[in-house]
Order: sequence, then structure tokens, then C-alpha cells
Amino acid sequence: MHKNTSSVRNLDRRHLLKGALGSAVALAVLRADAVEQAKGSGRIKQSVCQWCYGKITKTAEDREKFYAAVAALGIKGVDLTGPNDWPAMKKHGLACSMVGSHGIGKGFNRKENHAECIKAVKNGIDQAAEHGWQNVICFSGNRAGLGDEEGAKNCIEGLKQVMGYAEEKKVTVCMELLNSKRNHKDYQCDHTAWGVAVCKGVGSPRMKLLYDIYHMQIMEGDVIATIKENIQYIGHIHTGGVPGRNEIDETQELDYPAIMRVIAELKFDGFVGQEFIPKRDPLTSLAQAVKLCDV
Repeated sequence: MHKNTSSVRNLDRRHLLKGALGSAVALAVLRADAVEQAKGSGRIKQSVCQWCYGKITKTAEDREKFYAAVAALGIKGVDLTGPNDWPAMKKHGLACSMVGSHGIGKGFNRKENHAECIKAVKNGIDQAAEHGWQNVICFSGNRAGLGDEEGAKNCIEGLKQVMGYAEEKKVTVCMELLNSKRNHKDYQCDHTAWGVAVCKGVGSPRMKLLYDIYHMQIMEGDVIATIKENIQYIGHIHTGGVPGRNEIDETQELDYPAIMRVIAELKFDGFVGQEFIPKRDPLTSLAQAVKLCDV
């Protein structure tokens, strides 16, 4: 009798994972297999932000189990992890999809911060280049009374001092867009137009934005049109349910499959990072999000 080799492969994988990682992960893998069988397009290259899963990634052993689980879901990278975790990630075929640098509040918008921020970003670039990663994060910093025009000018001046190095190392620097209404009070890079102006001023193909859908829905909405109009300046994307930054399913106000179809149609080749804080079983929620975004 002929056997479906895909089904056999999936059953073997389920058995192995269930024994090694427990029932929650097994359920997540079952959901992942449903994704493969129903669509499996892979047009969206997905990653996940580890910080959202702090309850199940407290130890190195926990994190390796997490990496095995997310790799089984078809996820390709984990955002904002440190070098100590990279060997375990590589073991499971995962990239560090966004390398860290300096902090959020103290950024490139003030000249007195430039030396510190440049050093941190260059260190991130070195780490990324050494391991074959493609992105390093950076931040504008908070306004603290600084006007938006002056803040943008200062960011451009500081980031220009990094771009030659980023180009040489073939690493992209991504400034994250964050909301200043609910989560990051006074943060300056809080609208897409401001971030795009900085990218244009820097004038390098290695200067992009981290477009966070959650944050920009809060600040300006109009997500699909904004992505379409500015895709050339977007190097990385984050998800998150509005309101609350929880699951990206029917409990919130955005239609994520519709947004992902547009991103896929634009042939965006960067990572789309799942950055929501699960209220339910974390791996079950993550599997659901992966399925929603696999368009």
C-alpha cells in the first residue's frame, strides 16, 4: 500500500518533538504541519522576538527547546538574541534576524550620544558580519524637548558615520519605529514619514526602518498603504495585536493575512518578526500566528 511520505515525515517529526519537548510544542508542530499542507507558500520569511517568550526561555536549556520548536514551525530567525545563544540557534538552522546595539531612550537624535551609539552599532555590525546575520537595530532616542527637524538632522549626521562601515560589512542598520502614545513616551521616531526622511537623508542602501505594525497602527494607522508607499525604506517588520500587543488573531483590530498578502506581493525579502505577547499557551499562539502570516 502506498504511503504519503509527507505525512510519514510529519508524524515522525511530531513523535520526536513530543518526546523531547512536551505536548505544548507537539501541538505547535501539528499546527505548523497544517500550515504546510494547506498553503506552505513560504513567501513571508518569518522570525520571532525571544523577549515575548520570557516565561519559557529562562535558561539555556529552555531556549534551545524554544529554538527547536520555532524551527519546526518553519520560522527562520529569532530577533534580538545574544552571542551566547547563537550556537544553539545555528544548530537548529536559525539566524539572529536582528542584532542588538544601544538602548531606546538614548539615541542618534542628540549629538552628545553619537560616539556611544556609533560604537554600539559598529559592534553589532561586527557581530552580524562574523556570523552571517543581516540586520542591526538602532533607535532615534527620546525627544526630551528636541524638535523633530533637529532630531532628524542629528540622526542623519550620526548615522552617516556608520554607513560606510555597514556597506563594507554588508549589514543593514534598521531604526525602529515605536509608538510614543502608549509604550514609549516621547520617543522621536514615532511616524513613518519621519523615519523615511532620516533614511533619505542618510542616503545609503544599508539604512532602513524596522516597521513595527503594532506601533504604527497606534500612531497613524493606514498600514497597508504606508507599507506600499515606503517598502524601499523598510528592512524588517514586526507584528503585534492592537490593542494590547497580544495575539494577532480575531481578538484584535488588524487583518494580518491581508497585510501579509501585500508584503508578499511587494516581494519583500526581509524578515517579518512575530512580536506579540501571548496571553494563551505561547507556542500554540505562535503556531497560529505563523499560519495566519503564511500567505
